Amino acid sequence: MKILITLSFLVILVGVLFYFLTSPVWGSVKKNPQVNIPVSEERLKADVVKLCTTSKPRNSENLDTLNEAAAYISSEFRKAGFNPEEQKFIAGGKEYKNIIYSYGPDSAQRIIVGAHYDVCEEQQGADDNASGVAGLLEIARMLDSLKPNLKYRVDLVAYTLEEPPFFRSELMGSAIHAKNIMDNKIPFKAMICLEMIGYYTDKPKSQEYPVKALKAIYPSVGNFIAVVGRTGENDLVKDIKIRMLEGSDISVESINAPASMPGIDFSDHLNYWKYDLPAVMITNTSFYRNKNYHQATDTWDTLDYKRMTETVKGIYWAIVNLQ
Repeated sequence: MKILITLSFLVILVGVLFYFLTSPVWGSVKKNPQVNIPVSEERLKADVVKLCTTSKPRNSENLDTLNEAAAYISSEFRKAGFNPEEQKFIAGGKEYKNIIYSYGPDSAQRIIVGAHYDVCEEQQGADDNASGVAGLLEIARMLDSLKPNLKYRVDLVAYTLEEPPFFRSELMGSAIHAKNIMDNKIPFKAMICLEMIGYYTDKPKSQEYPVKALKAIYPSVGNFIAVVGRTGENDLVKDIKIRMLEGSDISVESINAPASMPGIDFSDHLNYWKYDLPAVMITNTSFYRNKNYHQATDTWDTLDYKRMTETVKGIYWAIVNLQ
């Protein structure tokens, strides 16, 4: 009898952990056939190629190149119908800037959708993170062309200085932005970080995880996108997951885990968590899948633009339908 009780307790414990870790969606959620989001695979690829072929790698040392990338982002935002704002700040005696595009009612709570445009050292940074910036630009185009009636204000933010040597410092572009949100008591709904959304593979056993036990729960093939949140952010993660499934044909996984788990806070969303603001990361899991991470091989021709297109469709649908 004691053995049965112990086994029953373990089964319940595993079930509870599974529920709070994965934010499962009970029943099948399929793409809504009435959803038509004209995300362009060609435009996404063109944006990635443009950012990957700047005169020099767009790292913190090459300020002219960073400004070249920022100018391109600003020009594409302008084509989408609005004049973007530049959030300038000083780091190491140099002036850097975030680029911000806003859409929706001015006084409403903010949904921040952000992606960093700088790279680590001497590389193209296609997946990390030209892919996220290309997603931002295409979402801006969708907002302009589809003109959804939003209950929240959407701020699309292209951050600078996410990469080393500024990572986890107060000089990250997202740290500057998050502090401004708090200092000005700006009404806040959620932050969605786009971090590496372009690399997918159907190769067997291509997906790794920070904890071996996760292999028993999640797929072994790296052909999905993930919604990553902190422990306790299950409702936000599940809402975004469901909307992404409704709006796209990409497979979507999710996790709620302590920020201390390796990889969970490895991007700009960590700076919103510092202020206890709700934030999630949408990612292909970075180096747990893409071995080109922070390598010269992270080039524009390694990305899967078809699946990236579906991911951006799902993100757009999540943004405009967030509960």
